[in-house]
Amino acid sequence: MKRSRSSFLALVAPAFVVYTAFMLVPLIASLGLSFYEWSGYGAKNFVGARNFLRLFSDANYSTRFWNALGNNTYFFVITMLIQNVTALVLAVLLERGLKGSNLFRTIFFAPSTISVVIVGYLWLLIYNPIWGALNKVLGLIGINMKNFAWLGNEGTALTAVAVANAWQYIGIPMMLFISGINTIPEEQYEAVSVDGGGEWHKFCYVTLPNLKPILFIVSTMTFVGNFSSFEIIYAMEGTLGAPNYATDTLGTFFYRTAFGARTGSPPEMGMGAAIAAVMTLIIGVGVVAWLRFNAAGRDD
Repeated sequence: MKRSRSSFLALVAPAFVVYTAFMLVPLIASLGLSFYEWSGYGAKNFVGARNFLRLFSDANYSTRFWNALGNNTYFFVITMLIQNVTALVLAVLLERGLKGSNLFRTIFFAPSTISVVIVGYLWLLIYNPIWGALNKVLGLIGINMKNFAWLGNEGTALTAVAVANAWQYIGIPMMLFISGINTIPEEQYEAVSVDGGGEWHKFCYVTLPNLKPILFIVSTMTFVGNFSSFEIIYAMEGTLGAPNYATDTLGTFFYRTAFGARTGSPPEMGMGAAIAAVMTLIIGVGVVAWLRFNAAGRDD
């Protein structure tokens, strides 16, 4: 018993040290910084909870905050639907004998290994209003979108970025779904066939129920990843969340506030830390609520 405990501690200790040094300590330091007014250099001025009060009461900050939170929510929903539904469909097709499935697995997973900057640039080319592939393809099938700026229109910009984000990461949930499908006993599918059920019945009564744990993991990963999103928006629309803050999220709002990027305003590290603290709280509350919901579903 003592030996197994010692082995466990020896294996966990390195990861715990790295996590503490690079995650826990910076997180605590950031929370502490949120109670100060600081431009990034010079002396810090302790202001207590004033940064948080300003975030929700000052029109300049509260308007941008609620806009960013709404955009984050929309970004998450669109990514969740496109990325994970597509990943599930692909996983089912690839595991039901689709010819060349190994090649397709590699093709669909490959984008997740590419730099976000490269993905952003690739989709900038696709969305180009003059010679972009999307408008060209739509024109070929009779949908005239000539010179339409997908990333320059407030009504379509966030959706366009969300599609690019979902495309990049489809491969990760797909592989998780494939792993889950491989653990399902074939006898369960055979029982549905004996009862006269087809492929749709197998999917509804065998595949989906067995994939509930994987669906929970994937949805949690998607929520955490999208509510801390920054890179793809920065690569495609910049820190201002163009056009007219239509793609501004909590990540870009935090970056712009903390570092004063391209806005002409000085850096406000304390306010940025307050935004980061609120982001962490939102993600934490969301994950805990989802954990409780999942646990309640298992109890039922």
